[in-house]
Amino acid sequence: MDFTTPAGKRIRRSAQTADRRKAQELHDTLKAEYWRTQVMKAKPAYTWDEAGYKWLMETKHKRSHRDDVLRLAWLQEHLRGQLLASITRDQIIAIAEIKRTESSPSTANRVLALLRAILRRACFEWEWIDRVPKIKLYPEPKRRVRWIEPDQVKTLLAERLPYQRDMVLFSLATGLRQSNVRLLSWEQVDLERRTLWIPESQAKAGEDIHVSLSEFAVELLRRQEGKHPNWVFTREGKPIKYVNTKYWRDAVKRAGIQDFRWHDLRHTWASWLVQNGTPLYTLQEMGGWKSSEMVRRYAHLSPAHMASHAEIVGRILYGTNTSQPDSNGPAPSAGVPSQVPEK
Repeated sequence: MDFTTPAGKRIRRSAQTADRRKAQELHDTLKAEYWRTQVMKAKPAYTWDEAGYKWLMETKHKRSHRDDVLRLAWLQEHLRGQLLASITRDQIIAIAEIKRTESSPSTANRVLALLRAILRRACFEWEWIDRVPKIKLYPEPKRRVRWIEPDQVKTLLAERLPYQRDMVLFSLATGLRQSNVRLLSWEQVDLERRTLWIPESQAKAGEDIHVSLSEFAVELLRRQEGKHPNWVFTREGKPIKYVNTKYWRDAVKRAGIQDFRWHDLRHTWASWLVQNGTPLYTLQEMGGWKSSEMVRRYAHLSPAHMASHAEIVGRILYGTNTSQPDSNGPAPSAGVPSQVPEK
């Protein structure tokens, strides 16, 4: 192809086809597009492929970059070569249904969220399109919270866990996520100060986590000293790649524990702390949660702790927790006005 644009630029390139008719169609389309954008001052007609590539180049820093690559690879099967402006709400719904059928509503929502983010950036930041189709996500079940009792933990630990026993105990002692325990190195640990830190590159929230170690946790770490120069927890002198092994699943089954995953050790840690009076804001700091919404899942486990706060009104009115109102109603205590002044 060889032609000159209205702006005077020469375009000379291959049509990448041996079919003369297809080459002519591409030639005419390109000439028309240059005329539309340079003479009529219309926006260039960008494709989904260009938008996906630009998104990946601009979001390399994201912790979820690899997930975006995988999701975009799946979306390419449905949107390859399509003009951004031609993507409709009905088409998006159809794509979402395919993903929901293949996987689950939550997985489909992650794909929809990425699609929406790209289209919104193309509209409001890149100014490639004039509007964004409305994208509605599927309802999702509430996040699962599964924890077990101390006696169940002891039963589990009595089962054969050749290299995972101390890892289970350390997870319960610190509340750390599976990957943070598996990848824990000695340079992250300060036994003298009884602390360890998780770098932001390994933290789900993208921020450093500093963990105060109990005497129990320190003892578990001391058991690992001398086993490996770099990694804390190892198997046969090598870092541990997987914990959800047949050993683990069989041990859980033999212990008679139903529906229990490794991540539920973190739920168990958080549940035990809340049940024993740890405030939710303290738990959030200890667990490295970025959002308080994640911690509120455990609020219902501390009714006894909340009861002390519920007694405040009784103490104000009667001075003690045990005083009872008489038949004529509450008698005001010292410092409490018997009447509320009118404004």
